[in-house]
Amino acid sequence: MDTIKKTYLAISFLLVLILLTGACVPQNNIEATHSPEPTHSLEPTHSPEPTKLDTPIIEQPIEEEAQSLPVGWEVELVVQDLDIPWSVVFPQENRLLITERTGRIREVVDGALNPAAVFSFGEVVEVGEAGLMGMALHPDYEQNKYVYVCYSTSLGNSMIGRIVRLIDTPGNMQLDMTILDNIPAARFHAGCRLKFGPDEKLYISTGDALSPQLAPHIDSLAGKILRVNDDGSIPGDNPFTNSPIFSIGHRNPQGISWDSEKGIMYASEHGPSGFDGPGGGDEINVIIPGGNYGWPLVSHDEVLEGTIKPIIQFTPAEAPGSMLFYNRDELPFFKGNLFFGALRGEGVMRLIVGEDGKTIQGFEKIVNNVGRVREVTVGPDGSIYFTTSNRDERADPREGDDRLFRIIPVFE
Repeated sequence: MDTIKKTYLAISFLLVLILLTGACVPQNNIEATHSPEPTHSLEPTHSPEPTKLDTPIIEQPIEEEAQSLPVGWEVELVVQDLDIPWSVVFPQENRLLITERTGRIREVVDGALNPAAVFSFGEVVEVGEAGLMGMALHPDYEQNKYVYVCYSTSLGNSMIGRIVRLIDTPGNMQLDMTILDNIPAARFHAGCRLKFGPDEKLYISTGDALSPQLAPHIDSLAGKILRVNDDGSIPGDNPFTNSPIFSIGHRNPQGISWDSEKGIMYASEHGPSGFDGPGGGDEINVIIPGGNYGWPLVSHDEVLEGTIKPIIQFTPAEAPGSMLFYNRDELPFFKGNLFFGALRGEGVMRLIVGEDGKTIQGFEKIVNNVGRVREVTVGPDGSIYFTTSNRDERADPREGDDRLFRIIPVFE
């Protein structure tokens, strides 16, 4: 009986051992032998047509866009053999117009300079700093072909500034009308920059015409920034009733630009030259309607009650001849920066603007080997264009002067 009992126990132990061994077979092997085809295929055979999104969420184009961002910039020559160029505008992507201070409007088409002027002003008086200067396109240029220019001319024994409107008929630019006349002018401190603002009003910078006492007085157009409608009439919301004057107390402003997103208007202005005050004191100002910028009572970092101090001044002088707020994506490392052409300082100056748009965090001269620089503007391609002014009798012209350059992005 004991033998049978022992045999039974042995058999029972063996059966338990077999069952335990079977339970230890890897579970994933079991599942693998019985699993169905995966149901998470990237292209399911029964899926509906994919929904088309306005902005498809796909990885590769995003990577390509990131790879196409510029890693730097370089300066490229556009045209040469210009004669004291002052202002540059872009009627079409492949065509630009340039004023020469001697009285001619030049044309560049597909990178080639037309040897003949597209328009010449016989009445322009080109002397000292005066002559044919600012130019602007009407905001609706595509429809009306209006081009605005400013030039100095004579009236009896005096010199005046005049703003006129042209019609840019292909091959036959024509004078249309006078917008504003009898602006005090002189061989020095004649202004005259033209820009249409975000409000589609025409803004005009005027110098003090060597008569500093005129700058703060609203009975004179000298030493001001003016604002008029496109036909020369006075906007009803100007700060001085029945007057084109927008701001006062300027010595010789020659640059105007806007940060349209923040609603900030900037202007560059030449400071004293020794005969009318201590040298230097070139200004970058934030312009407000009716603002008094102090000339001739104050300059440099001085300020009196009721006057507005510049956001930065340059001593020694750089002589800013233009102003550009750059807000394009083509040169992303310059977006939100201010630029001006430095005449005495010889180059293109970049100013890093604070978040408030009314402080300058730093500055550098990014181009400094081309001589005197007048115009700095942006083209339809997002490049920054600038002109030299080495034939204005204040520098030694270089080979090819004067020239138009552009700052273009560099990609890897």
